[in-house]
Amino acid sequence: MKSATKCSTAVGVFHDRHQAQQAVNELRRMGFREDEIGVAARDGDTIQGAQDVNSKGSHVGSGAALGAATGAGVGALWGLGVLAGVIPGIGPAIAGGTLGVLLSSAAAGAATAGIVGALVGLGIPEDEANYYEGEFNAGRTIVTVKSETRCDEARTVLNRFGAHDMHTRDNQQTAGTTGARSTTAAGVGGANQKIQVREEEMHVRKQPVETGEVRVRKEVHTEHKTVEVPVQKEEVVIERHAATHAQVSGEAMGQGQEIRIPVREEQVHVEKQPVVKEEITVGKRQVQKTEEVAGTVRKEEVKIEKTGKADVNQGEQRRK
Repeated sequence: MKSATKCSTAVGVFHDRHQAQQAVNELRRMGFREDEIGVAARDGDTIQGAQDVNSKGSHVGSGAALGAATGAGVGALWGLGVLAGVIPGIGPAIAGGTLGVLLSSAAAGAATAGIVGALVGLGIPEDEANYYEGEFNAGRTIVTVKSETRCDEARTVLNRFGAHDMHTRDNQQTAGTTGARSTTAAGVGGANQKIQVREEEMHVRKQPVETGEVRVRKEVHTEHKTVEVPVQKEEVVIERHAATHAQVSGEAMGQGQEIRIPVREEQVHVEKQPVVKEEITVGKRQVQKTEEVAGTVRKEEVKIEKTGKADVNQGEQRRK
């Protein structure tokens, strides 16, 4: 389901409203926001207490958080804010998400009211918008997903739950016709009948999250160090020798004679100077690891039941 132009809005038309609800829930589970998803469908049943969107007290003006009468129950079923009521120019309908907001512009008298105007507002060409309005009027459910980056992914989800768009309508109609045929075995020369067997696939997305923080800082610690430093000092050496009894001058003996000898020694002075002892580089690197992701998926299997003397030849699966 690829168009020639760049995809910005994916549109899915559903014959089965339950499948449309499943597709919307799957889109929300995959991370699509409510302001990216839109839904609109005819409400053929009588709406108890439903209000016209132009009437006083209607909740249409509140955008995505809409709900009139049965809107709360409908919204819970879709997982979106949903309005339910009589929309001018459309009639009884339910709408939610982006389409609900755009369709509610009818209450304000906007020029681009209705299904066509809402879809054109989402970037859908007018000819395609007219086609989808026809499908809506025929009772189909319309689901839109506006995303510049995940449009193809949204289309895949819509297709998986049975949707088609204007470009694949012929294939969808052929498949629907085939599914509606009688399951009675074709006679000799009759056309082969096909049953599509589907299964769910798991799509895993990775998202970086912050799991911790590392802080690197310096602290100053004081420690006591003892360094042995050799120092020199002077000592006075006094030596005594025996006298020779030689004659000395006739000076009188007296006090006051002294000899002064300076005594020196080395004194230690301590100087401190910071020096670089180590250098630390801080950075980040990518580390690859493997995690197991488990989930439950469903798949369809074909069961063959025979009545009477019906012979069944189960051939090998054809290669595509």
